[in-house]
Amino acid sequence: MDLGLVGKVALVTGSSRGIGRGIATRLVAEGADVVFCARGSEALDEAVAAANGPGRAHGVVADVATEEGAAAVVDGAVSVFGGLDIVVNNVGGSGASTFDELDTEDLDAVLRKNVVPSVLVSHAALPVLRARGGGVITMVASIFGRELGGGPGYNLAKAAEISLAKTMARDLAKDSIRVFSVSPGSVLFPGGSWERRQQGDPEGITAFVQREIPWGRFGTVEEIADVVVFLVSERASWVVGTSVVVDGGQSRAF
Repeated sequence: MDLGLVGKVALVTGSSRGIGRGIATRLVAEGADVVFCARGSEALDEAVAAANGPGRAHGVVADVATEEGAAAVVDGAVSVFGGLDIVVNNVGGSGASTFDELDTEDLDAVLRKNVVPSVLVSHAALPVLRARGGGVITMVASIFGRELGGGPGYNLAKAAEISLAKTMARDLAKDSIRVFSVSPGSVLFPGGSWERRQQGDPEGITAFVQREIPWGRFGTVEEIADVVVFLVSERASWVVGTSVVVDGGQSRAF
């Protein structure tokens, strides 16, 4: 299936490792020109160098939780590749594990890790997408934005991302800008939170997987990336405003 991504320009935030890197790398393999971005240069440079395909890869070091950083990654796409067609908001992170531990400082931090970058990068990208005649914006949320799970701040932030995508989809359809979110389940990758938990409590995590994930294993970066790359392509042109779950049957929401 031709995804129609050759010649498209994409921006993937938080793409030096994990799901973001997987998405950006897969987009390059499908022929898109991709801006990888992260706050640190070492892992980012390695991710860009390892990307292989007919598409091109370029790295921009930026903190997209700031207006300056959001503008820098969009400007990078325009200056290096001449425009922007696809925005994947992937930056995220967790916070306090219980409500007793959740205070305003922690809440501000978890929103700044998840929701604020999505707002800032999307706003920075809008003039470029409109000038191109449309485009795609997606948020990498979580099944724990659709149902109970994770810490309270993380739960709240991921629900906000899903809500934001729905609102944006309605507002931006007039500009031919398609918006949606993707809700992965638990994914294991080097340096990720599930790997740290697995190393700290292998028996507990094995029990969690057997209890919570019907397939009896964690999801992989590649399984999430393949779905996201399809969804941002022309082949998914009627996927608008929804949240697409990719979780091996882990979630319990209808």
